[in-house]
Amino acid sequence: MSEADKENTLLLTLDTGPVTIQLLADKAPGHVARIKELARRGFYDGLIFHRVIDRFMAQGGCPDGTGMGGSGKKLKQEFNDVSHQRGICSMARSSNPDSGDSQFFIVFDDASFLDKQYTVWGRVTSGMENVDKLPKGEPPRTPGKIVSMKVAADV
Repeated sequence: MSEADKENTLLLTLDTGPVTIQLLADKAPGHVARIKELARRGFYDGLIFHRVIDRFMAQGGCPDGTGMGGSGKKLKQEFNDVSHQRGICSMARSSNPDSGDSQFFIVFDDASFLDKQYTVWGRVTSGMENVDKLPKGEPPRTPGKIVSMKVAADV
């Protein structure tokens, strides 16, 4: 893996196992830069997946675990042509398109009805079976946890 590839690869360690995410800096440069910044600060370490819907998606990245919190910096939408299919990582938001912050979701199955309405910023390249193992629920009784999220270039 080249240094450029490592700079655009996230190593997500869940309590269910490791997940590798290819960052799509060409599709969502602002979102990728912010996620890497937060990962490098350790922002995501220890956070839970507060909303996991079977055959749809797993959502995490809320610092208070409720789905209402964020890092405090809203991002301008970067809707793109990447379809929401299994393993796609996309930014959660409110009804305001420019309200993405730190919360994100990973898609379990075809969710193309979300296309061009949410910013796709990454794609799981390995470990999707560990995302599949996250406890389901809104919120799950015992939520799955992000042990750590790191940029591969820093490891």
